[in-house]
Amino acid sequence: MSSSAVSASPNNVLLDASPRNSPKVPKSSLNVSATTSENIGTKRKIICFSDFDGTIFMQDTGHVLFDNHGCGSKRREELDEQIKSGQRSFREVSEEMWGSLHVPFDDGFNVMKTTLEIDPDFQKFHNFCIDNDIPFNVISAGLKPILRRVLDQFLGEEESSHIEIVANDADIKDDGSEWKPIWLHDTELGHDKAASINEYRSSVSKESKDSTIPMIIFIGDGVSDLPAAREADVLFARKGLRLEEYCVRNKIAYIPFETFTDIQLEVVKIMKEDQEKTDGIGMPVKFNPRANMWRRVSSKKTVHHPSFSPATTAPNFPRAKVHGWLGAVELATDTEKATQEAAQALEPLEPVPPVMILLWQVFANSDPAQDILHLMVCILLVQCGTLEGKKRFLGPSLN
Repeated sequence: MSSSAVSASPNNVLLDASPRNSPKVPKSSLNVSATTSENIGTKRKIICFSDFDGTIFMQDTGHVLFDNHGCGSKRREELDEQIKSGQRSFREVSEEMWGSLHVPFDDGFNVMKTTLEIDPDFQKFHNFCIDNDIPFNVISAGLKPILRRVLDQFLGEEESSHIEIVANDADIKDDGSEWKPIWLHDTELGHDKAASINEYRSSVSKESKDSTIPMIIFIGDGVSDLPAAREADVLFARKGLRLEEYCVRNKIAYIPFETFTDIQLEVVKIMKEDQEKTDGIGMPVKFNPRANMWRRVSSKKTVHHPSFSPATTAPNFPRAKVHGWLGAVELATDTEKATQEAAQALEPLEPVPPVMILLWQVFANSDPAQDILHLMVCILLVQCGTLEGKKRFLGPSLN
């Protein structure tokens, strides 16, 4: 996998889904003059997802409300610790926090207007996305009505309308007597960010006439962003905060940023590199094979059997080629090289054979080196089997 793409999913990690302490507002980047909001003319479809609290805005919208109109900072911190320790789920604690509010929406919003601070370069980056036809999506564990009102206030309603918000809804009484989250998913987090990204990616992929794969960018700051980050081809983590610390500690590839101008400069580089190397066709130059493989499997309501062309280089195994659902994946004896080649050559085709679903479910949580080893074993089994065995293993439709 490329150095700018998320690699493996973290193992045995208790995600800290609680709100973060507010980072210091960064100064506008010295590179701001080097950026442009003009269309740079590349062909690849790029989709951008960004966390909200601590990423676009320095403060947490929930913190502001709870501390000023709800349970108060002391109780909120106690509840945060219950999430971190695993004593209670994020969803359960959040319901208590939101339930502590007894203030009309407009009154609650007034304190946010005077407290929240936006990344100084966000608006410039968002205009760049608009000019280059890059959908920008907020993906958050917060409440959609609050996030929309904040964006309307800081960006203006017209510019805010270009941002899709993927978040939980809310039932807020007119008199403020009840604030009740309406959860997007029936999970302990309330919003499965990974599932949301997969759904969006799948819908865009189906619209492609030539099976060109869009490039997913994710921007975040906290460990709670990891489920979404695992689904990205390019991951940006705000410098000095928990997501970056986790990426460093667990050797997860990422690109650090201080302001959104840093992100814009890197995105332009990636877009130009992709145009030069792929002409915007097929797989993007920055590609997360683990996430893309699972997207293709999980997006299918029904599974059919594909055609499979037996490999022709079995005597040279482990340097064998397999054609079919995995595309042309060339495996080398060197694991690192094999991982890089798989990332570059993987080209999922549809539909998916049942055995690949089973194998991916078994091996999805292993590290990249193990994935390559498992795939090599599967290839060996197919190569050494009889035609009848291949039919039983991969399905009846064989060339």
